[in-house]
Amino acid sequence: MIKGLAITPPILGRISIGKVVEKNGKRIPEKDDQFTITSQIQSKESGWIKHPLDDQLRANILNQKLRSIPVRMIFNDPDLNLRAEYSLFDRQTGRPVCVGNGETCQRLTSQGVEQHPCPSPDLCPLAQGGNCKPYGRLHVNLDESDEFGTFIFRTTGFNSIRTLAARLSYYHAASNGLLSCLPLQLILRGKSTTQSYRQPVYYVDLTLREGISLNEAIIQAKQIDEQGKQAGFYQEAVDHIARRGFANARFETDIEEGLEVLEEYYPEHEQNRGVEQQASPEGFMQDIQQGLQRSVRPVN
Repeated sequence: MIKGLAITPPILGRISIGKVVEKNGKRIPEKDDQFTITSQIQSKESGWIKHPLDDQLRANILNQKLRSIPVRMIFNDPDLNLRAEYSLFDRQTGRPVCVGNGETCQRLTSQGVEQHPCPSPDLCPLAQGGNCKPYGRLHVNLDESDEFGTFIFRTTGFNSIRTLAARLSYYHAASNGLLSCLPLQLILRGKSTTQSYRQPVYYVDLTLREGISLNEAIIQAKQIDEQGKQAGFYQEAVDHIARRGFANARFETDIEEGLEVLEEYYPEHEQNRGVEQQASPEGFMQDIQQGLQRSVRPVN
C-alpha cells in the first residue's frame, strides 16, 4: 500500500442540503430546505449533476421535497462511518494545514508535518478569524447493488456532527455492535438559535427508518449478521482494513477535496453556514409542525 495516501471508502456520489451557484461571476453557496443527491460530475451551467437515486427517492414524495434518505452503514465502528476533526485549510491551494481533535493536531510547517497540542479553535491563535472549523464526513450506503460504495455527506456544522456522532454511538451500543446491519435513515431537522437570530437552521440527524421500532431493528440486525456469517462475510475484517486505510496518511483530505470544501463552506463573505442552513420559513415550518404532531405519541 502506498504510504501517505489515505485509503477511504469508495465514493459514488454526494449528499448535501445546499448547493453552489454562480452569481455576478462568483460561485457562492445557496441555502436549501431539502437533501440533494448528486454524482461526482459537475457541469459549468448547473453545477453538480444529480444522481439517478435522487429522482427515484423523490418519486413517491407528495411535495417532491427530499427530507429523509434510507441508508446503511458499511462499518460497525461509529468512528469509521463518521470522520470528524477540526480542520484548517490553505485558502489558496485547498491543502490541509492543520488537523486536530481537541487534544493533539497534525500541522504542516516548513519542516514538514509536526504534532502539536490542539486547544480547539476558540483558544488556538492559528484558528482566529473562523479559519479553523469542525469538518465531518459521513459515509453511507444507499444502494445494495454495491455494498461498499458510499455517498458522502460533508458538514462543518456542530449540530450535525454532534447529533450524528451521538446517534451512531447509541445505535452501536444498543445493537451490541451491529451498526452496519441496522435499517437507518438520514433526516433533516430544524431548530432556532440565538446565533441564527431565531430563524430556523437545518442540521442532519440519523434515526431508524419510519415504522420500525428499536427492538424490531435489533432483531433484523441479528438476522442479517447471522446470514452474513453463514455466507462467510467477515465484518470485523472490513472494519480493520478501513482503520488501516484511514491511518495510512497524516491527512485524510487531499487538495482536490480541500478546494471543494473551501468553495462550499468557506465563501468569500461567509454567507453560508455550511450544511446547517438558515431555513426559508414558509412551507418547511408547516412541515416541521406536522412532523412534530405525528411524532408525538404515547410510549408504552
